[in-house]
Amino acid sequence: MQGISGLRHMIGSILAVALAPSPAVAMDEALLPRNLSPWGMFMGADIVVKTVMIGLACASLVTWTVWLAKTIELRRKSVLALRRTRALEGNLKLTEAAEQTGDVHDPVAQLIQSCAREAELSGGILDDGLQERVALRLERVEAAMSRQIARGTGVLATIGATAPFVGLFGTVWGIMNSFIGISESHTTSLAVVAPGIAEALLATALGLVAAIPAVVIYNHLVRGIANYRALLGDASAQLMLLVSRQRDHRDFRLARAAE
Repeated sequence: MQGISGLRHMIGSILAVALAPSPAVAMDEALLPRNLSPWGMFMGADIVVKTVMIGLACASLVTWTVWLAKTIELRRKSVLALRRTRALEGNLKLTEAAEQTGDVHDPVAQLIQSCAREAELSGGILDDGLQERVALRLERVEAAMSRQIARGTGVLATIGATAPFVGLFGTVWGIMNSFIGISESHTTSLAVVAPGIAEALLATALGLVAAIPAVVIYNHLVRGIANYRALLGDASAQLMLLVSRQRDHRDFRLARAAE
């Protein structure tokens, strides 16, 4: 019985030794980071990788802020421009249109006021020269309003073009730190390689998260700005038609008076 008991004890010891993890595996499990969540990877990242991640997060915040501000601005100005352009299609005179705009400074109102100002400076002489001067004024006002409405969109193009490369820089830096850790520890243990690789991939992901919406939003805003410029062009065309009608009516009255 004692022999059988001793044999069982020996077999149990052999199985325990065979199934027990090796020291290297136990060390890997001890060194392997327990928190591989995005926040945990950010907190464990190198200062350079942290700086890259913070920069990309700020760029993403700027992207969505510009989208919200420009969407509201475009919608408000487009509705107002459409309403004023439709008002110009009626049987209005230039002086009446200028009086309706009053002291407001929206783009179409500035077009109307600029046109009325040129007619006033011309002494009420409605000729081809006035139409050319009015067209020049309208063109300059349109260009100024187009630059104003497009202000802030350039940063989206910059973010869309540079964010992937900034994220790639964080990736390269994280992988480089992983190789440095391998060199210093003289081991290819997963516990040494995994954190740096995870940080590198997180930096790449943040670069894409910042770049893709920036490109999509930039293209969306460019289309909206193009539609807004078309509305300003329609308003300018209506003003030119208004000046032309007034000139033709005056010539008609002068011709009837000469008869």
